[in-house]
Parts: sequence; C-alpha cells; structure tokens
Amino acid sequence: MGPIGKLKMGRHTAATMASALAAIIFLNFVLIASAVDEPRLEIFPSQKVQRKAVGQAMILTCRPNVPSPNLVADLQWKDNLNNTILPKPMGRNPPMFTEYMTGTESLALIINHLSVEMEGKYYCTASYATNDILETSVTVKTYVGITWTNAPENQNPILGEDYVVRCEVKADPNPTIDWLRDGDQIRSSEKYVVQTHGLLIRNVQESDDGIYTCRAAVVETGELVERTIRVEVYSRPVITYLPTTLEATEGKPFSANCTATGKPVPEIFWIKDANHQNVATADRFLVNPLTGVLNINSVTQDDYGTYTCIAKNDAGVADQKTKLNVLITPSIYYLYNVTGVSEKEVALTCRAKGRPAPAITFRRWGSEDEFTAGAQVDDERIILEQHFDDDKGESSGTLRISKAMRSDDGLYQCLARNTGGTAYSTGHIEVQFRPDFTHMKDLPPVFSWEERKVNLSCLAMSIPNATIEWRWNGKPIKDIHDKNLEIVGTGPRSDLIVHPVARQYYSVYKCIATNIHGTSEHDMQLKEARVPEPVPAAQPKQLTATSVTFEIRSPPTEFGLPITAFTVQYKEAINPDWSTALNRSWSPDSPYIVEGLKPQTMYHFRFAARNQVGLGLWGVNTQQSTPKRSAPEEPKPLHSPVQNDIEEPVVVSPYSDHFELRWSVPADNGEPIDFYQVKYCPGVKISGTWHELENECQSVEVPESTSYEMTHLAGNTYYRIELRAHNIIGFSSPASVIMKTTRGIDVIQMAERQVLSSASIVGIAVGGVLLLLFIIDLLCCVTINMGVMASMCRRTKRSPSEIDEEAKLGRDEKQPLQTPTESMKQNSTIEFDGKFVHSRSGEIIGKNSAV
Repeated sequence: MGPIGKLKMGRHTAATMASALAAIIFLNFVLIASAVDEPRLEIFPSQKVQRKAVGQAMILTCRPNVPSPNLVADLQWKDNLNNTILPKPMGRNPPMFTEYMTGTESLALIINHLSVEMEGKYYCTASYATNDILETSVTVKTYVGITWTNAPENQNPILGEDYVVRCEVKADPNPTIDWLRDGDQIRSSEKYVVQTHGLLIRNVQESDDGIYTCRAAVVETGELVERTIRVEVYSRPVITYLPTTLEATEGKPFSANCTATGKPVPEIFWIKDANHQNVATADRFLVNPLTGVLNINSVTQDDYGTYTCIAKNDAGVADQKTKLNVLITPSIYYLYNVTGVSEKEVALTCRAKGRPAPAITFRRWGSEDEFTAGAQVDDERIILEQHFDDDKGESSGTLRISKAMRSDDGLYQCLARNTGGTAYSTGHIEVQFRPDFTHMKDLPPVFSWEERKVNLSCLAMSIPNATIEWRWNGKPIKDIHDKNLEIVGTGPRSDLIVHPVARQYYSVYKCIATNIHGTSEHDMQLKEARVPEPVPAAQPKQLTATSVTFEIRSPPTEFGLPITAFTVQYKEAINPDWSTALNRSWSPDSPYIVEGLKPQTMYHFRFAARNQVGLGLWGVNTQQSTPKRSAPEEPKPLHSPVQNDIEEPVVVSPYSDHFELRWSVPADNGEPIDFYQVKYCPGVKISGTWHELENECQSVEVPESTSYEMTHLAGNTYYRIELRAHNIIGFSSPASVIMKTTRGIDVIQMAERQVLSSASIVGIAVGGVLLLLFIIDLLCCVTINMGVMASMCRRTKRSPSEIDEEAKLGRDEKQPLQTPTESMKQNSTIEFDGKFVHSRSGEIIGKNSAV
C-alpha cells in the first residue's frame, strides 16, 4: 500500500476511535443519569446499623428520592416485629410513633425511650407510580450505658482505719474501672488497693482527704464516664477537757465545760449517773451540744453527784465522768457604820458565814483595789485583821485605822469570799474634825462700787457641821444692829450682805466657825473697786495708707477685777476738739486695728482701759501720720498646705484638671482695688530652684471677686501661682502659692493597625476554589456538554407538567428554607476597647461600637 493509502487508512482509524470514545462517554452519562433518576427510599442517619444506649431517645427519618415526589404513596415504618408503626395520637405520647417532617416529604420514626426489646431491624416502605414498591431498612442495636449503683459522692473514712471508697457500676458490656486522684492514676500499692467494688485505703490519715475520680469505660461502645467522689476523713471523738471535780454554789447559777475534738464536730451530752437522765431534758439545766457547756439556773443540794459527759459523732462515741460538789455562798450578817475623830483610832468590823468559811477583806467604795491582810504597804496606819472558824463556817474581818484623817472618811465595802462566790456589804467610816477654811484661802477679795450691795459667803468644812459667827472690828455683827449689815444663815454656810453706803464699810470681816472639836477663823476683805489705771503704752505696729495696727500694754489690775476692753479715740491733728473724735473698742484678745483713715494725714490717738466699774482715764496721747496712697497690700490666699516639700509648703488640689484660688481682701492703701491679677505657670523644682515653663504661663484679671477657678490644668503637675491686687496706683507685691494637681486618669490609647484575620484568608481561598470550579464546569459544558451548567440547560427541555409542578412548589412554600445550624449566617458585633478593634458573632450591640 502506498503512502497515500496509508494516510487515508490512518484518518479512517482515528475517526473510528473518536466516534467510539464519544459513544462510551455518552453511554456513561446515560447510565449515571438513569442511576440518579432511579426511585428509592433513604434513611437518615445513613448508617445501616444504629447503635444506641438503652433509655436514650432517637429519631430515624425516611425520605423518598424519586423524580416525582407526588407519585409516592403509603410511606410508612415497620418495627422489628414487622408491625406498622402508627402516627402519634392526639393527647398521648406513646414510646414509639411516626410523624411527617414539616416542609418535607420525609416520615420520621421517633422513639422516646429506647429499650432492649426494641432492638432489631426496622423497615421503611412506600409505593411509587402505583406499581413500584420501594423498601429500605436499618438495624437498631442497643447496649446498657454505664450506671452507678453504689458510688456515693461523699464518703467519710475513719482516721487510722482501713476504708474502701465504694464505686460499684453496671453496664452491658461490662465496664473496666480505674481510679484517679488530682488527675493522676492510682495504682495498687501498700497504701492503695484497687478492688472490684472500690478503692481500699490502708491506715487512713488526714492527708487522704481529697477528690477521687472513679472512671468506668466500656471498650466495645467507647463509653467513658467519670464519678467524682469527695473523701473527707472523720476522726472519733476525744474528750480534751473535763475536771475530775466541779464545785457549784447553792442558789447560784453554775456553768461547767466539757470539750471534745473529732471530725465532724461531736455532739455533747451530759448524763446524771444517779438516774441515768439526760440533763438537757431536766428543769433548770441547759446544755449546748456544740460547745459542751452545761448551765444550771439555780443550784440545789439535789444536784450533787456524778455526771458523765458523752461526745458523739458519725465516727464514734467517747465518755468521761466528773463529780459535782455543791457549796454554800457567803452571807454577811454584821456590818455597822462607825464614827471616829481625827488623829484617833477608828475600826470597822464585818462578820460573815458560808462553807467553806469565807475570807473577808475591804476596799474603798469606787476602787477595785482591796486591802491585804496585815499592815498596808502604802499606808502603815491601816491594818486588816482576819479570823476564821471553819467548824462553824464563820469568819470576821476588822479594818483598823490609827490616827484617822479626813481623807479616811467615806464608804467602805466588805467582801466575804469563798469558792462558792462573794458577798458584798457597804459601811461608812465617819471621821469628825474641827472647822476648816483651807478651801477659801486663795479666793480673791470682794469688790463693790457706787454703793452696790455685795454678798460675802463663808463656808466651813467640818464634821459635825459648824455654826458660824460674823465679827467686824472685833465685835459680833449680830450685836451691832447695823441695817447695812445683814446675816443670812448660821452654818455650815453663812452669808453677810453688806451695803457700803460709806467708806467705813470697805473693811475686813471675820468669819468664825465652831463645832464640838474646835474653832477656826477666816478673814474676808471688801474692797472699793475703781476704774483701770491709764494705759501705759500703745505703739504703732503696722501702717497702711488707711489703717494703723497698735500694740497696747495693759495697766496693772486688781486680782479678780480684769480688763474687759480697750478703747481708742482718734481725730485729725488739725482738729483741736476731742468731742468730735471717733471711738473704737476692742476685746483684750483681738488685734487692735484702726481702719478708715485718710492717706497722708496726721492723727492724734489716745487710749483707755475698761473693767466692770467703767472706762479708765485717757492715756498715751500720741500722734501718727498715715503714709501716702499707694498700691494695695499683698492679698492673702486662703489655702493651708496639706503637704510640705523640703523648701516650701505645697497646696494640693483635689482635682486633676482644675483648682479654685481664694483670697481675702487686702488693704487698698487709699485707692479702691479695681481688679486682681492671677498668673499661673507649670514647672518643676530642681535642686531647690524653681523652673517655670514660660511658654505655658496663663495670666488673667479678676474684677470684683475674691476667687478664680483655673481650668484645663495638667494632672500630677506643679504650678506656681502669683496673686496681685491692683488699684489706680499700681500692683501690690505678689502673693506666691505652689499648687500640685492630683494624678489624672484620662489616658487615650490608639488602636493598632489591623491585619487580615484567619477568617478573611479562608474566605479568599474558598472564593478562589469556587472560581476555579466554575471555569472547569464552563469548559465541560462547552466541550462535552456535561456539568452543572449543562444540566441547567437541559432542564429547559423538560415536560410542561414538570415545569408547572416545580413552579407550584416554589409559589406555595409556607416556610423559609431550613439552613443547618453549622452554616447559619449570624450577625456580627464590632467593638473597640481603646486599643484593638474586635469582631464577634452574635446580636449587633451598639455599645462601644467603632463603626
């Protein structure tokens, strides 16, 4: 065959192979399409064998996969006994029923509580297009899940004993058991033994307290369940305190304590052995079962006997015995008040009875210090004598004071004390003495003026009370019968009312007091009061154009007649008439300032002192010229420093960004103040030198105010503030204040530049893959007429009935398409925390939103 023939034959062979290949591809496509369109039933979940634990609920869904769902009929489920499972009846909830899924053609089999009897094969059947029977099945297998039968979550072993931490479990298939503590597996050892029904702990100690984990696993089902068991070690009760004998006092309340240790805290009982009675149920008895305190309201002789204290808790019981003795409380039957005389002996005796015989002592009323037997260490004059008679149960005590003094007079308390208690009784020791005027020696004389009546009071201290007699010039006043002298009272207080109508009544009067122990005298002087002496000196201390501050020296005064005020008269020097002078008065403790003066003017000043009698003579006639008008005096800031630097005080502002400066009005020096200048500069102090930031200084003028609020300050910063007063003449000298603001908290942080998140990168990658798949599908559609786009093109060639049916389904859809939870689109929230911008899924909340 020639070359041309071979060429023709090759072309024919290639064409034949291409036709065959096209036929094979077309045949595969037809087979695939026919397989897809073959009617069948599908059960979801799709596994042919469904394994579930007994007692759980489950749902199996049967869905037809057919070209025309409207041709499906008699869709139903059959159980493992081939019985048709009925739908759920109204008002009932059977263990197994069927139910159509809303919005789909699926029939669900719902089992509320799976049992072993329900194990087996279940069928889903239906008829299609009248003559095709569709059927599929699923096998349900059951197993018994892990169940705890004896594994209490709280268990309490006893200290020092062996204990098995119980953990019994059942399951089908049988489970394996292991133990953990603090996450670490426990292996059998001398301390622990892992047993079938629990964990044996030998010789339990407090260190064995803790959380144990019993872990059950079934290998065949892959089930793993843990049981957390709290092990708290208990200890048996131990009585730690109970005296072998107790002593109570007849007629008195009584308390005894029985303490015990144990875990948990043991409950305590008291039992009277004579009648085996729990005393908590008896009258007059009260028992605290937690503290072990036994209280008896009022003890009687019948309470004598032996008692048992019992301590009981969940770990065991402990008991111990004690004996209660009943005592007789002391009683004082003899104590009488006594009277003595100064410088002589006095004795106070107290007698008491009780069992045992009480010890007797004394103490001064109001004092806690008791006298001791024998002579007292701090006062040998006082001796305490004690006597006891144990057979009779009686005792006596005598407090003997030799050379009694006035200070010994008073109340004394007798204390009779034994183990049953203490009795108290109070007696009085009276120490008599002659009249005494010591308390009147330092009193000032009595003053009168302008014939005013005065009262001379005389009070004599004495026991017994004294009678008082008044004498004048050696004669008893009662015998003079002078109407200007009147006596009121004869003792122990007596008043002499004097009407000094003449100078002779300004004299010395004698008060004489007398009682059975003697006589005492006291002189009282009546003086004529006068106005103060002239002021000896008054010097100018501070001058301004409109004021003068003086320093005044007080004239000598009588004891008991003080200066009450100082007065100044002042006038211009060109004015000769003092009757037109101006007056000003001050209290002695105030600054002496004369204000409202004229600048550059000579003034005359004179001063006088005042007391209760009146104004004294004028003295210190002095001249003083006021200076010329000038700038105001330096204003005084009204701030007290609350912290001190090394160099100068600092005023701390309570705020970080503002400060209110306040000051008092200074002297204007002849011209009214028209405004104040406030200048404040931030700065720092380095090595004691103030450095200001001049470019940040602020200066303001404040008219008609004595305060100014500085705003927009920096936090934790020092400021130097200068305050000046201004009038028409000029500025005052500056008042300087160093002020510090508190630390501010307004810190602004900028959000850092964001980068692409991992979700964005994943989204870009998915988009790229989808684009690639679209290009491949388009090429398949163009070249071999296969793929998604080719299928969509072929759908246009379907029958009109199929198109109408799909259109109807689209129009009559009652609910939106159901989207699986994992793929649901959620709202997102964008929040800005001051530094980063965060995006999270969920409801959109506007708070802190950065967009």
